[in-house]
Amino acid sequence: MKTKFLISAIFIFSTLALHAQIGIGLLGGVNFQNINGTDINGNKLENGLLTGFHAGVNINIPVAPDFYFQPGILFSVKGAKNDLFSPEVKASGDYTTTTKLSYIEMPLNLLYRPQLGEGYIFIGLGPYIAYGIGGKEISDFGSSLSYERDVKFKSTVTNFIDLIENAYYRPFDAGANIFFGYEFSVGFFFQLNAQLGLLKINPEYGWVTDNKASYKNTGFGISIGYRF
Repeated sequence: MKTKFLISAIFIFSTLALHAQIGIGLLGGVNFQNINGTDINGNKLENGLLTGFHAGVNINIPVAPDFYFQPGILFSVKGAKNDLFSPEVKASGDYTTTTKLSYIEMPLNLLYRPQLGEGYIFIGLGPYIAYGIGGKEISDFGSSLSYERDVKFKSTVTNFIDLIENAYYRPFDAGANIFFGYEFSVGFFFQLNAQLGLLKINPEYGWVTDNKASYKNTGFGISIGYRF
């Protein structure tokens, strides 16, 4: 499934770039990510920001004067710090969890890009879809003990024992982007990004009858890039 999603994303993007016959933008930057929502008992999650990163490509397809459709493909690291399950334990300072989730992400934005001075100011918004391809969850118990689990992607977990070796999340994520920035006449650009996840990324647990948990990715960041 991961390979099919990645191949499909690359094929769609390459086809758009070929038919548009325009320059491609390369970009990368830093993410400040969190996982917000509620835990299994319905209590609000209180997590800390995780510093991740993103890198990829996008293209601008003209649709009207100063307006563009901007699809792209990104590799993005999201997640959160602190315990997702027991905020009261986290508050003691003796137990923290760092969750890193790696995604292949496809933003599909509408861009307004009028000229300003020698370059262009721009603002964009639109949806994104993403597919999880890996990750780690590291739990620190005080200063002497650390426990690491691989992240696996499944919508439903039926065996409690599986949680000993792996942490589980739903494979698909989707949400909304908004960003703005400036592109210089030589092609370099920078932008500020914000992102709101709209899909629940935590799986269902077969042995839990009243699961009120709802985890959603949120974050903001800074990108720099160059448009050929």
